[in-house]
Amino acid sequence: MAQKSKRAKANAQMAAKFQGPQDPEAAIKAVKSFKPTKFDQAVEVCMHLGIDPRQADQQLRGSISMPKGIGKTARVVAFCPEDKAAAAKAAGAVEAGGEALVDKIAAGWMEFDIAVATPDMMKFVSKLGRQLGPKGLMPSPKAGTVAPDVVKAVKEYSAGKLEYRNDDGGNIHVIIGKMSFSESDLLENFRHFLATIERIRPSAAKGHYIKSCTLSGTMTPGVRVAV
Repeated sequence: MAQKSKRAKANAQMAAKFQGPQDPEAAIKAVKSFKPTKFDQAVEVCMHLGIDPRQADQQLRGSISMPKGIGKTARVVAFCPEDKAAAAKAAGAVEAGGEALVDKIAAGWMEFDIAVATPDMMKFVSKLGRQLGPKGLMPSPKAGTVAPDVVKAVKEYSAGKLEYRNDDGGNIHVIIGKMSFSESDLLENFRHFLATIERIRPSAAKGHYIKSCTLSGTMTPGVRVAV
Protein backbone atom coordinates (compact mmCIF):
# COMPACT_ATOMS: atom_id res chain seq x y z
CA MET A 1 0.00 0.00 0.00
CA ALA A 2 1.41 3.40 -1.03
CA GLN A 3 2.55 5.75 1.70
CA LYS A 4 0.75 9.07 2.00
CA SER A 5 2.88 12.12 1.24
CA LYS A 6 3.61 14.67 3.97
CA ARG A 7 1.30 17.09 2.18
CA ALA A 8 -1.55 14.56 2.10
CA LYS A 9 -1.07 13.76 5.79
CA ALA A 10 -1.03 17.44 6.74
CA ASN A 11 -4.17 18.09 4.68
CA ALA A 12 -5.95 15.15 6.29
CA GLN A 13 -5.17 16.62 9.73
CA MET A 14 -6.46 20.03 8.62
CA ALA A 15 -9.64 18.49 7.20
CA ALA A 16 -10.41 16.90 10.56
CA LYS A 17 -10.91 20.41 11.98
CA PHE A 18 -13.91 21.04 9.73
CA GLN A 19 -16.72 19.36 11.62
CA GLY A 20 -20.03 19.23 9.79
CA PRO A 21 -21.13 21.24 6.75
CA GLN A 22 -19.64 24.72 6.34
CA ASP A 23 -21.31 27.73 4.76
CA PRO A 24 -20.09 28.25 1.17
CA GLU A 25 -17.69 31.09 2.04
CA ALA A 26 -16.06 29.06 4.82
CA ALA A 27 -15.89 25.92 2.65
CA ILE A 28 -14.10 27.78 -0.14
CA LYS A 29 -11.69 29.36 2.34
CA ALA A 30 -11.00 25.90 3.80
CA VAL A 31 -10.31 24.30 0.42
CA LYS A 32 -7.91 27.11 -0.51
CA SER A 33 -6.12 26.76 2.85
CA PHE A 34 -4.91 23.19 2.22
CA LYS A 35 -1.23 22.73 1.47
CA PRO A 36 -0.75 23.33 -2.27
CA THR A 37 0.66 21.20 -5.05
CA LYS A 38 3.14 22.35 -7.70
CA PHE A 39 0.29 22.75 -10.22
CA ASP A 40 -2.80 24.93 -10.12
CA GLN A 41 -5.47 22.49 -8.94
CA ALA A 42 -9.03 22.57 -10.17
CA VAL A 43 -11.70 23.34 -7.57
CA GLU A 44 -14.58 20.92 -7.90
CA VAL A 45 -18.08 20.60 -6.51
CA CYS A 46 -19.97 17.33 -6.18
CA MET A 47 -23.66 17.22 -5.26
CA HIS A 48 -25.62 14.11 -4.28
CA LEU A 49 -29.20 14.65 -5.36
CA GLY A 50 -32.51 13.12 -4.33
CA ILE A 51 -33.34 11.91 -7.83
CA ASP A 52 -33.96 8.45 -9.27
CA PRO A 53 -31.46 8.20 -12.16
CA ARG A 54 -33.32 5.15 -13.51
CA GLN A 55 -36.26 7.39 -14.43
CA ALA A 56 -35.86 9.33 -17.67
CA ASP A 57 -37.82 12.30 -16.31
CA GLN A 58 -35.41 12.64 -13.36
CA GLN A 59 -32.14 12.56 -15.30
CA LEU A 60 -30.30 15.87 -15.38
CA ARG A 61 -28.15 16.91 -18.30
CA GLY A 62 -27.22 20.29 -19.69
CA SER A 63 -24.46 22.86 -20.07
CA ILE A 64 -23.33 25.82 -18.05
CA SER A 65 -20.96 28.78 -18.44
CA MET A 66 -19.48 29.95 -15.15
CA PRO A 67 -19.61 33.75 -14.70
CA LYS A 68 -15.89 33.83 -13.83
CA GLY A 69 -14.83 31.04 -16.19
CA ILE A 70 -13.07 27.87 -15.03
CA GLY A 71 -9.46 28.74 -15.84
CA LYS A 72 -9.10 26.38 -18.78
CA THR A 73 -9.94 26.16 -22.45
CA ALA A 74 -11.17 23.18 -24.43
CA ARG A 75 -10.33 21.78 -27.86
CA VAL A 76 -13.58 21.88 -29.85
CA VAL A 77 -14.47 20.31 -33.19
CA ALA A 78 -17.48 21.51 -35.16
CA PHE A 79 -19.58 19.37 -37.47
CA CYS A 80 -21.11 21.89 -39.83
CA PRO A 81 -21.72 22.62 -43.52
CA GLU A 82 -18.56 23.49 -45.39
CA ASP A 83 -19.67 27.11 -45.85
CA LYS A 84 -19.57 27.56 -42.05
CA ALA A 85 -16.30 25.70 -41.43
CA ALA A 86 -14.01 28.74 -41.83
CA ALA A 87 -16.09 30.80 -39.37
CA ALA A 88 -16.11 27.91 -36.86
CA LYS A 89 -12.31 27.67 -37.06
CA ALA A 90 -11.98 31.43 -36.66
CA ALA A 91 -14.13 31.14 -33.51
CA GLY A 92 -11.69 28.63 -32.04
CA ALA A 93 -12.51 25.18 -33.42
CA VAL A 94 -9.45 22.96 -33.87
CA GLU A 95 -11.22 21.32 -36.80
CA ALA A 96 -14.50 21.93 -38.60
CA GLY A 97 -16.40 20.48 -41.51
CA GLY A 98 -18.87 17.86 -42.60
CA GLU A 99 -18.45 14.34 -43.92
CA ALA A 100 -14.68 14.69 -44.29
CA LEU A 101 -14.40 15.41 -40.56
CA VAL A 102 -16.66 12.44 -39.81
CA ASP A 103 -14.35 10.22 -41.88
CA LYS A 104 -11.25 11.62 -40.15
CA ILE A 105 -12.62 10.76 -36.70
CA ALA A 106 -13.87 7.36 -37.90
CA ALA A 107 -10.27 6.66 -38.96
CA GLY A 108 -9.05 7.25 -35.41
CA TRP A 109 -8.33 10.97 -34.97
CA MET A 110 -9.52 12.07 -31.51
CA GLU A 111 -7.49 15.20 -30.67
CA PHE A 112 -10.38 17.15 -29.13
CA ASP A 113 -12.33 17.51 -25.90
CA ILE A 114 -15.82 18.56 -27.08
CA ALA A 115 -17.78 18.09 -30.30
CA VAL A 116 -20.54 20.49 -31.40
CA ALA A 117 -22.78 20.11 -34.42
CA THR A 118 -25.51 21.84 -36.37
CA PRO A 119 -28.79 19.86 -36.38
CA ASP A 120 -28.55 19.03 -40.10
CA MET A 121 -25.17 17.33 -39.56
CA MET A 122 -26.38 14.80 -37.00
CA LYS A 123 -27.40 12.32 -39.71
CA PHE A 124 -23.68 12.04 -40.53
CA VAL A 125 -22.35 12.36 -36.96
CA SER A 126 -24.60 9.51 -35.78
CA LYS A 127 -22.27 7.14 -37.66
CA LEU A 128 -19.63 7.92 -35.01
CA GLY A 129 -21.60 6.44 -32.11
CA ARG A 130 -18.95 3.79 -31.46
CA GLN A 131 -16.15 6.36 -31.34
CA LEU A 132 -17.88 9.25 -29.56
CA GLY A 133 -20.53 7.54 -27.40
CA PRO A 134 -18.26 5.72 -24.89
CA LYS A 135 -16.23 8.92 -24.36
CA GLY A 136 -19.32 11.08 -23.78
CA LEU A 137 -18.47 13.18 -26.84
CA MET A 138 -21.58 12.63 -28.98
CA PRO A 139 -23.27 16.01 -29.60
CA SER A 140 -26.66 16.26 -27.92
CA PRO A 141 -29.46 18.85 -27.95
CA LYS A 142 -29.95 18.34 -24.19
CA ALA A 143 -26.32 19.17 -23.52
CA GLY A 144 -26.40 22.19 -25.81
CA THR A 145 -23.78 20.74 -28.17
CA VAL A 146 -26.26 20.49 -31.06
CA ALA A 147 -26.98 24.10 -31.98
CA PRO A 148 -28.02 26.02 -35.09
CA ASP A 149 -25.47 28.76 -34.30
CA VAL A 150 -22.33 26.64 -34.46
CA VAL A 151 -19.99 29.66 -34.24
CA LYS A 152 -21.53 30.74 -30.93
CA ALA A 153 -21.32 27.17 -29.62
CA VAL A 154 -17.64 26.92 -30.55
CA LYS A 155 -16.85 30.21 -28.79
CA GLU A 156 -18.67 29.18 -25.59
CA TYR A 157 -17.21 25.68 -25.32
CA SER A 158 -13.69 26.79 -26.29
CA ALA A 159 -13.87 29.33 -23.45
CA GLY A 160 -14.74 26.64 -20.89
CA LYS A 161 -18.48 26.08 -21.08
CA LEU A 162 -19.18 22.81 -19.29
CA GLU A 163 -21.50 19.90 -19.88
CA TYR A 164 -22.98 18.31 -16.77
CA ARG A 165 -25.00 15.15 -16.25
CA ASN A 166 -25.90 13.00 -13.27
CA ASP A 167 -24.23 9.63 -12.83
CA ASP A 168 -25.96 6.37 -11.91
CA GLY A 169 -25.74 7.26 -8.21
CA GLY A 170 -27.57 10.57 -8.58
CA ASN A 171 -24.41 12.68 -8.29
CA ILE A 172 -23.43 15.73 -10.35
CA HIS A 173 -19.82 16.82 -10.49
CA VAL A 174 -18.33 19.95 -12.11
CA ILE A 175 -15.28 22.22 -11.97
CA ILE A 176 -15.96 25.73 -10.69
CA GLY A 177 -12.48 27.20 -11.13
CA LYS A 178 -8.85 26.95 -10.05
CA MET A 179 -7.06 27.32 -6.74
CA SER A 180 -5.52 30.52 -8.09
CA PHE A 181 -9.00 32.09 -8.34
CA SER A 182 -10.00 34.55 -5.65
CA GLU A 183 -12.44 33.37 -3.00
CA SER A 184 -15.05 35.79 -4.33
CA ASP A 185 -14.77 34.43 -7.89
CA LEU A 186 -15.06 30.82 -6.70
CA LEU A 187 -18.04 31.78 -4.55
CA GLU A 188 -19.79 33.47 -7.49
CA ASN A 189 -19.25 30.39 -9.68
CA PHE A 190 -20.45 28.08 -6.90
CA ARG A 191 -23.63 30.08 -6.34
CA HIS A 192 -24.30 30.15 -10.09
CA PHE A 193 -24.01 26.36 -10.28
CA LEU A 194 -26.16 25.88 -7.18
CA ALA A 195 -28.86 28.13 -8.62
CA THR A 196 -28.75 26.17 -11.88
CA ILE A 197 -29.21 22.83 -10.12
CA GLU A 198 -32.08 24.20 -8.04
CA ARG A 199 -33.75 25.64 -11.16
CA ILE A 200 -33.71 22.33 -13.04
CA ARG A 201 -35.13 20.24 -10.20
CA PRO A 202 -37.29 17.53 -11.83
CA SER A 203 -40.96 17.84 -10.88
CA ALA A 204 -40.99 14.07 -10.26
CA ALA A 205 -38.21 14.27 -7.64
CA LYS A 206 -39.68 13.78 -4.16
CA GLY A 207 -38.32 14.65 -0.73
CA HIS A 208 -35.01 16.36 -0.02
CA TYR A 209 -33.46 17.42 -3.35
CA ILE A 210 -29.84 18.39 -2.57
CA LYS A 211 -28.84 15.70 -0.07
CA SER A 212 -25.19 16.68 0.23
CA CYS A 213 -22.63 18.96 -1.35
CA THR A 214 -18.83 18.75 -1.18
CA LEU A 215 -16.08 21.09 -2.37
CA SER A 216 -12.52 19.93 -3.00
CA GLY A 217 -9.37 20.56 -4.94
CA THR A 218 -7.98 17.99 -7.37
CA MET A 219 -5.70 16.65 -4.62
CA THR A 220 -7.29 17.85 -1.37
CA PRO A 221 -9.79 16.34 1.04
CA GLY A 222 -13.41 17.30 0.53
CA VAL A 223 -15.19 19.92 2.64
CA ARG A 224 -18.93 19.55 3.09
CA VAL A 225 -21.05 22.58 2.23
CA ALA A 226 -24.30 23.60 3.90
CA VAL A 227 -26.76 24.41 1.08
